[in-house]
Amino acid sequence: MDYKKSEAKEYAREHFTGVWAANLTPFDEALRIDEKALRQNMDHWIRDLNLGGLFIAGKQAEFFAMSIEERKRLITLSVEAAQAAGNRGGIGRCGIITSCSDTNLDVVLDLARHSANAGADYVIVHSPVLHFGADTEETIYEYYRYLSEQLDIGIAMWNHPDCGYTMSPELCNRIADLPNIVAIKYSADRARYKRLTELAGHKIQVSNPSEEDWLENIIELNWKLYLCSTPPFLLQTKVDQRMNEYTRLAFAGQHAEARKVRDSLEPVRAAFRASKPAGKPQAHGKAWQELLGQHGGPVRRPLLNMTEAELAATREAFAGCGLRLA
Repeated sequence: MDYKKSEAKEYAREHFTGVWAANLTPFDEALRIDEKALRQNMDHWIRDLNLGGLFIAGKQAEFFAMSIEERKRLITLSVEAAQAAGNRGGIGRCGIITSCSDTNLDVVLDLARHSANAGADYVIVHSPVLHFGADTEETIYEYYRYLSEQLDIGIAMWNHPDCGYTMSPELCNRIADLPNIVAIKYSADRARYKRLTELAGHKIQVSNPSEEDWLENIIELNWKLYLCSTPPFLLQTKVDQRMNEYTRLAFAGQHAEARKVRDSLEPVRAAFRASKPAGKPQAHGKAWQELLGQHGGPVRRPLLNMTEAELAATREAFAGCGLRLA
């Protein structure tokens, strides 16, 4: 880490910014992590797409279908690939945040310590899955308080209603007072994340995964961080980086120009949404990756792969979306 625990918030305010993408994990036909493909994807995302950072080993990466050792290997590979890409060609450094989420707290701590030792910049930990009414604010606060106590690395909260509850802005604000809590990926409605920004925007980076709302959140809420839902490497190519462009324009205060660029991406968004079959977000993302020239590959059980008809529909949608490849 390039900061002390007491410096985590300040460091994140300066460096945990811009467009960050959640990886999809390429598996080979034997369903092993395809390390060569991962390195090539990351080299493209960092060197060609100039992403500010990468969110490694999250839900889109199928962490739930991996062993602990595989998750650690994915973390190590990703940090090494980011460092290698950054050492070539004089490009800016790409940050790495690793998902250490798990139902077992010891696993969370093990993965977080491994991430820090591997050289990750931050870790992100999903709010705990709790049953039988145990999802009280005191329980959730104590969960993050204990993580903060045990770890020196900067921690991002992560809350999505698929865990069974939505954390209140007031609870998130209370957790934001902990010394190395630096951000939140808050998959909540706009009223909630706007309220949290008012309460804690000076303490942590607040982000919501909706790309469609990213520009307005920069303009209206002065946000500096996008932690994705639809990965930015699915909306951009080496020669067509409209998401990066509208982000740059918005950060520079050129809001009208930024809206024009943002709106021009709507055919790409529409094609992506229309071709995605129900229940197959990772498989569809990987199919779209392959159409972009990236490595996708199969998904692991319990997920389902795309059918031939679904792949054909995706190819047709992609062909008409207007995303330039060259």
